[in-house]
This record gives sequence, structure tokens and C-alpha cells, in this order.
Amino acid sequence: MILARAAVAVFLVVNLAAVHVLFLFGRPPAYNLIGAAGRLLGLYLAFALAVQVLLISRLPLLDRSFGMDRLTRWHRRTGLTVFWLALLHPAWVIVGFARAGRDPVPATALTLAKQWPVLLGMIAVALIVLVVALSIRAARRRLSYEAWHAVHLLLYAVLVLGLIHQYVEGTAFRTNLATKLYWWGLWAFVLGALLANRVIVPLVRNSRHRLRVAAVVPESDDVVSVHVTGRDLEKLGARAGQFFLWRFPGHNRWWQVNPFSLSAAPNGRSLRLTAKAVGGTTAGLRDLPVGSRVFAEGPYGAFTLDRRARTATLLIAGGIGVTPIRSLLEDPRIGDDVIVLYRVRGGSDAVLLGELRNLAAARGARLHLLTGRTGPGNQPFHPDRLRAMVPDITDRDVYVCGPAALTEAVLAGLRRLKVPSRQVHAELFRLAG
Repeated sequence: MILARAAVAVFLVVNLAAVHVLFLFGRPPAYNLIGAAGRLLGLYLAFALAVQVLLISRLPLLDRSFGMDRLTRWHRRTGLTVFWLALLHPAWVIVGFARAGRDPVPATALTLAKQWPVLLGMIAVALIVLVVALSIRAARRRLSYEAWHAVHLLLYAVLVLGLIHQYVEGTAFRTNLATKLYWWGLWAFVLGALLANRVIVPLVRNSRHRLRVAAVVPESDDVVSVHVTGRDLEKLGARAGQFFLWRFPGHNRWWQVNPFSLSAAPNGRSLRLTAKAVGGTTAGLRDLPVGSRVFAEGPYGAFTLDRRARTATLLIAGGIGVTPIRSLLEDPRIGDDVIVLYRVRGGSDAVLLGELRNLAAARGARLHLLTGRTGPGNQPFHPDRLRAMVPDITDRDVYVCGPAALTEAVLAGLRRLKVPSRQVHAELFRLAG
């Protein structure tokens, strides 16, 4: 992970330095400082877009080193950076031209919009604003995961429009052969990583493994497990705690994809996912015909025992976040010094509880079922309560998966207890199913 951090830092520093070199020696236009600043913001925007594409390209180095949760946070922050740069870049350029020509800003904007490369850039900005507006918390709550994911596909249109805009308008990239090779070499690497990891590798893997639904098992009124079989599954390299992006052709449309963790440790013969009905796709999983095709991208995520720093382990699950926790408990490498805390509102909500009990008994692990509403008299993840249940908590690796509120409460408690950060591994509920 240290080498991965160093590689990321070097990549960012070197490319940001190159961006400034392009700005200084890229034959800047003769208009004022406001326009020049807008031009620099445009270079920042182009590089931020390249970084954003890398973050969604599923580069194995990034995924295995940092985990999907951390990459998701970086993706969100980079997305906000892209949003503000997409607003500021054209605004400053337009104002710069208006000042240089002593024309009103609206008239200048209309004049520039008549140039088709500029118009394409403006359309890209409008699409970015739309995607960000639908991603803020208030709007996100009203969208299903499938709808939210479909809206994000508009960003590929943004990418195409942005590349055309850069090619035609980007004078800084056309200064000489070196600048051309650098800039388009960067984009060749970025787009190559996206195409290889999001298209070519999944197509090859699914063609090779030929995944099919083997069984559909209702676990409760709103939770279902889907067992998947295929050829040579041991060659997938999946680990307990990881997840796949699942598509079910015929059940949902090609752009509808859901991230579900493995709810059982991979055994080379089958994979199992367990999902709660929170959207149209997940609600219909119990109607999947046995034998139907499955298309999966993955495995993804660093929520595995590969990152463990201690031999003793504490597993904390909340709700349907129990799925990767259950698979970790089944992993033979976990040993026999394990404590499991399973937080649910009531006993009837404890999905896979019977399996957890059987695995805990087989391993000699201690399992605590924490029920009831959280309140002044019931705060299961208060530091004092955590220490009472797990006196040696600072000597354990802690794996946490559940809803965001639960995960944040646990992480806050672990910080107060001074559990070393390298021993804390978290996976958010949305990636667990």
C-alpha cells in the first residue's frame, strides 16, 4: 500500500507540474489575466477529468491497494472538483473575452456559443451540472440505485464532448510534438485503462466462465440469495469479503448493474450473493429462472484478510452488511480468535443468523447479536460498550460493514479507543448489497 500511495502521489505531482508547463509555454492568447486564468482552469478541468476516468477504470493496482470505499470517496471529491472547474473555466474565459472586446458578457457568451467546439463544451458543462444535481443527498434518496447509475452514464457523453473540445480548442496541447505526445499519451493511458478493465477483461472473463443461476433461495420476506455456478471459477481469484458488479440479462437492462458482496467464501465451484429488496432489480431477484445467464464484473474490493495486520479479528456487521462479514468468517485463514458483533433492529431482521452461528461454533468464535433501537440507553458502539464486549480491541483487526450511520459510529468509537488505523477496514452498506 505504501508503494501504491507513492505511485499515486508521483502521478499527481508530475502531471500537475506538466499542466503548468503547458500553460506557461502553450502560446497563451493576448487577452487579459482573467481569460488566462480561465485557460489555466480549463487545463485543471481536463486533468481532473482524466483522474476521474482512472478512478472508475477499476485499475487493479488502485482497487487492491485502497479498496472501493476509499476510491469511491476520491471519486466523489474529484467529481465535485470537476463540477466547480466546469463552471469556473467557461465563466472566466467568457468574462476575459468580454473585457478584451469591451462587450457585454451575455453577448460574448452567445457569440462564443456559435462556434461548435465551444458549444460542445457548454453542453458538457450542462450534463455535468445535471449529474451532480441528481447526486446530491436529497435527490439521491428519491432515485433507485439503477436510475442513479443510468444517469451517471451521461458522463461518458461528457467525456466524448470534452475530448473533442480539447482537441479543437486546446492550443496548449499543440505547441510542439512533445506536448502532443504527452497530452494524448496521457489520455491514451486513461482511456486504455477504462476500456481494458471495464469492457475487455469482463467480456473475456464472462466468456470463459459462463456464469449461470444455479439456485434462488429466499432468506426472508425481502432478502434473497442467488447461487451462481460456472466454469473454472477458481481462476477468478475471488476472495471472501469482495464484491462483483452483477447484471442479469433478461431480468434487467444492460445498463442496470448492482454491486453485491459475496455472502459465502468462494470455493471454486460456486459464488453466492445475498441481496435485500431496495430497488426494482433487487426486488425481482427471487424470480430469476434457474439456468439464466449472469454477467459479472470483478472481483473488486480490498475488504479481505489479505490486509490483516493482527491474528485476532473483530467482525462488525449491520443489517444486510452481514454478507461480506459472513464470507470472511468462513475464510479458512481467519483463525480461531474471532469475535462477531451483528447489529439489527430485531431478531427477525438478522439475515443469515443461523449460518453465522454454525460458523462461529465451528471456529470457536464469539457471536453477539445486538438488537433494539439506538437511543440513550442503547448505544452498542459507544467506546465504553465496545471495550466491555471486546477488552482487547486495540490488538485486533476490525472489519466493519453496514449502513453509513452505523459505520461512522463504529469508526468514531474505534478512533476514541485508539485502534490503529491500519487495523481498521470498512466497507459501506451500498457496496454490500
